[in-house]
Amino acid sequence: MMARRNFHRAVFLAAGVYNIVWGVYAAVDPGWLFRYAEMEPARYPEIFACLGMVIGLYGVLYLSIAVFPERGWLVAAVGLAGKILGPIGFAYLVWSGRWPGSTVILCLTNDVIWWIPFTLYLFDAFPRSSFGVERRSPWRPMSH
Repeated sequence: MMARRNFHRAVFLAAGVYNIVWGVYAAVDPGWLFRYAEMEPARYPEIFACLGMVIGLYGVLYLSIAVFPERGWLVAAVGLAGKILGPIGFAYLVWSGRWPGSTVILCLTNDVIWWIPFTLYLFDAFPRSSFGVERRSPWRPMSH
């Protein structure tokens, strides 16, 4: 049995619902962030709508982890990678003056709040992966 299984199920249920809702909203109203941050409207709002679609699809994948937490480490690893790389790009946009600091809400809610629970899940889930990798004591020799 996976450590903290019920916690992980709740986290990925929340992440799945959040991403689906966020994705649908971004697809339906791709100009919301620009209005919120008092930025010039996006020249091609379809790109933000497409981002919403992708984030919504991640939500479906996160729901699959909530149902089968023992099988989701690869999806969670890709999700966490995006949640780390996204803020790096965001920091550049703010540092360069292209985006105002008020857009930090996007980075905090989509990325930063998920770092610890996703990392904890990966710690608990990786040894039970479909690749058959097992956690073992470094003091116990491998069997052949």
